[in-house]
Amino acid sequence: MRVADLIKKKGSSVVTLSPSATVQELLDTLDDHKIGAVVVLDDDAAVVGIVSERDVVHHLRVGSGLEAPVSELMTADVHSCTATDDLVQLATTMTERRLRHLPVVEDGSLRGIISIGDVVKARLDALEAERDHLESYLRQ
Repeated sequence: MRVADLIKKKGSSVVTLSPSATVQELLDTLDDHKIGAVVVLDDDAAVVGIVSERDVVHHLRVGSGLEAPVSELMTADVHSCTATDDLVQLATTMTERRLRHLPVVEDGSLRGIISIGDVVKARLDALEAERDHLESYLRQ
């Protein structure tokens, strides 16, 4: 299964913020959408960062305030994937690099976001379909 197949099923909607948004705005966004990360886009809609719950925890732990801009705590070295990437390989990459969210970027444009939960669910669905196919075969 490819990332494109997963995006087709789950949708391509991505919650984003600008680098100048405050940490308070970030917290409101995460809570309002019940998500764990937000992609940060510049004025040209290019991905310039990603910020997660972990980043917020670290930011608050070191004593920075809620009025600080997201650009102060976002990860600017964003790992991303493409629609043609294989989900099994992506799962390995996400596990090895301890990434929970990967923006899907094609030709410099944000096309979606994949979470480790999305990858696990897709893998479980594929295994269940394979099991059902084998059981059906054995019953013949």
